[in-house]
Amino acid sequence: MSDDLDGWSGAEFALAADRLDTPDVIEAADPGDMLRQVASAAAQVRTALRSCAEADLSAFTADARPRAIVVAGLGASGLAGELLNAMAGLSSPVQVVVSPAGRLPGWVGAADAVIAVSCSGSTPETLAIATEAARRGCRLAGVGAGGSLLHRIAEQARAPFVPVVPPEVAVLPRSMLWSAAVPLLVIAERMGVTRVGPDVYELAASRLEEVSHQCRPASESFVNPGKSLALDLVGTLPMVWGTSALSGVAARRFASQLQENAKYPAICGVLPEAAHSQVAAFDGPFAPRSSRLSAQEPGPGPDDLADLPGWELDYEEAEQASGFTALQLILIADSGEDQRVSAQRAAVTELAGQRGVGISELGMDGEHPLVRLAGVIHLTDYASVYLAIASGIDPGQTVAIRDLRTRTE
Repeated sequence: MSDDLDGWSGAEFALAADRLDTPDVIEAADPGDMLRQVASAAAQVRTALRSCAEADLSAFTADARPRAIVVAGLGASGLAGELLNAMAGLSSPVQVVVSPAGRLPGWVGAADAVIAVSCSGSTPETLAIATEAARRGCRLAGVGAGGSLLHRIAEQARAPFVPVVPPEVAVLPRSMLWSAAVPLLVIAERMGVTRVGPDVYELAASRLEEVSHQCRPASESFVNPGKSLALDLVGTLPMVWGTSALSGVAARRFASQLQENAKYPAICGVLPEAAHSQVAAFDGPFAPRSSRLSAQEPGPGPDDLADLPGWELDYEEAEQASGFTALQLILIADSGEDQRVSAQRAAVTELAGQRGVGISELGMDGEHPLVRLAGVIHLTDYASVYLAIASGIDPGQTVAIRDLRTRTE
C-alpha cells in the first residue's frame, strides 16, 4: 500500500487498520450486526435443508424433468440462481435461466419450471413473475419468508413453498444467500440437474464455519484473511475477476457486497472475456504506471513531444499527482479453471504488476464446486463488511436504496 492513495494517507490507512483491530470500535461501527448475519451462513445451509425436507417437493422429479428452470430473483436471490446455473454446468440436461425483470420471457410456458425466490417475500418484480408463472401453467415453487406475499401466491397456485426466513426475523436479504441458494440446489437435484448430496452440504457448512472462525472480529488483521483483504482494498478501485463460471459467481457476489456493504464501486468480470475488454483499463488513468509505459511504445521521432520547446515529460511526477484512485485487481482462481485461462491469469498478473496495479489473488479449494464456492464467497462477504468498518461506514445502512425506492413506488 502506498503512502498516498488519493486521500488515503499513511496515517489514515493506519487508522483503518486500527479500527479493525479494536473490538469495541467494530461493535460500535456495526450497529445492524452485519458481521453476525454473515456468520450465520453455516446455520442457513442446515436450516434451509430442514425446510426443504419439510416442504412437499414431490412435484419435482427426474421423471418429470422440465424443459428449463427459470429462477426469478433480484440481488442475493438472483445470485442464487446464477450459483445454480454454474453448478449445473454446460452438461446440464435442463437450461437454467435467471430472470431479474418483472416479466417472464415470452417462451416460458407449461413445459418449464419457475422458482420464485425472495428472502423478504415482497420483491415486486419476483411477485409479478410468480403470478404470471401460475397464470401460464408453469410448474411453480416459491422460496422466501414464511407468511409473506410470495407465500400466499404459492398457496393460491397450489405450489410448494420453502420458508427460509421466519417473518419475525429482521435480516438484510443480501446476508441470506445460502438460505436462498440451498432450496434451488435441492429442487434441481430432485430433477437430476445437479448432484450434491447430504455429505457435500455438510462439508460446505463446515467450510463456512471454518472461514467464520478465521474471520471472527476478535482475530487481528495480520492473521484474519477477511480483514487483510479489506485493508488491501482501502482507498482503491476494486476490479474483481473470476477464472471460471463458478468463480465468476463469486466475483459478482464480491462486487455486489462491496457496493452494498462498503458503499464501494466495484467492477466484476470473468476470464477470458475480461481479457478482451476490461484489461484495457490497465492503460488508463487508474493504473499508476500506465502513462509511463504507453509513452514508451512509439519510437522517438521529429514529432516527439519531448523535442518541443516547453515540454518536459516527467512521468514519475505525473504518476504521483494523477488524482485518480488506483485499481486493485482481485483474481478469484478456481482449481477447476481451463488451462488456457490459467496461462492467461499468469499473464494478467504480470501485466498488472508492470502497470502498478495492486493484486490480491484468492484460491478456491475443495473437491466439490459447492465447497469451493462457499469458502471464497464467505471470505469476501467478511471482507466487504470489514472494508466498510475500516472506512468508517455503517455496513448495514441502505439510505440510498430506500430513497430510490420511495421515488419509484
